[in-house]
Amino acid sequence: MRPAQRLIADKAYDADKLRTWLIERQIEPVIPGRAARGVVYPLNRKAYRRRNVIERMFGRLKNWKRIATRYDRLAVNYLSAIALIATVTQWLR
Repeated sequence: MRPAQRLIADKAYDADKLRTWLIERQIEPVIPGRAARGVVYPLNRKAYRRRNVIERMFGRLKNWKRIATRYDRLAVNYLSAIALIATVTQWLR
């Protein structure tokens, strides 16, 4: 498994301690700064825009009761249901 290259998060995770921890592990923090922050950190906007695509996909998955309530007991069945529903939601778009 490849190590993580970047962490994409929202403003709630904007903390100097987290940024330092990520940089020590050579992980790029892609976190926009809070409005009240004095220090402005650079933001990889291209990577941050891709986060929105993932957020919308999770929103669509939660519309399916089977996924939101996790009816399946086995992880393999749950993951296959996610894959199937993700495919259907992308196909219907």
